[in-house]
Amino acid sequence: MTGAATGGVIVLAATPIGDVEDASARLVRLLGEADLIAAEDTRRLRALASRLGVQLSARVLSYHEHNEHARTETVLQAASEGGTVLVVTDAGMPAVSDPGFRLVRAAAEAGVRVTAAPGPSAALTALALSGLPSDRFCFEGFPPRKPGERDRALATLATEQRTMIFFESPHRIAATLQAMAGAFGPDRAAAVCRELTKTYEEVRRGPLAALAEWASDQVRGELSIVVAGAAPDPADPQDLLAEVLRRTEAGERLKDVTAELAAVHRVSRRELYEAALRAR
Repeated sequence: MTGAATGGVIVLAATPIGDVEDASARLVRLLGEADLIAAEDTRRLRALASRLGVQLSARVLSYHEHNEHARTETVLQAASEGGTVLVVTDAGMPAVSDPGFRLVRAAAEAGVRVTAAPGPSAALTALALSGLPSDRFCFEGFPPRKPGERDRALATLATEQRTMIFFESPHRIAATLQAMAGAFGPDRAAAVCRELTKTYEEVRRGPLAALAEWASDQVRGELSIVVAGAAPDPADPQDLLAEVLRRTEAGERLKDVTAELAAVHRVSRRELYEAALRAR
């Protein structure tokens, strides 16, 4: 049960995924004003602060996947006592394939206010640069490391119609792309985004089979994979007849109705038109 809100706040703050100039003015201010900073890697935090010209005065706490459970209470306590707690990861937005979501859930249960200082996101940046449909998408994070578990996980996504976003490590990228070509089909459109916002940024677009072949030559760097969703199964013209007849009886032209429905449901316009004539 959610308790009463406290005067303190936990701020999930996005950090640059490559180019330090992507740091927001709000992040710079919070780094200097926070009472406690929970960082995935304290050395990287201090290096970032140095590059941003920020003198850290806050207490810095190591907060990563291996100690997140044990240290969540410390973070909650600091905020419940009225402090501002800043949560940062190595790059990007906390809680997105990084520590943070357990803390948000615990804070909500304890009545501690949580907000965000949004900013860079490798997943959304890759999606934007992929050239693939972005109106509907899903984030799948890192595929399982073991080949059998990975293949089973990909098999469950074979009919997913939304664009899919994955993260992967350099030494597994070739095998993962090959597995995706097997699960989704070698001609499924995809993009591999490497070193986003960094000096050697690269975006490779093409069918999965071609990308798997490219990746076999020791690809390096931070990697995101974006894969087009599965095409919807074409409808049977017979399944659309009721809709055609309802709309034509209401006064719409048969040619107009069949043309629209054929385009939407990926069926033959001629077959649908002729089936409607027979049904009438």
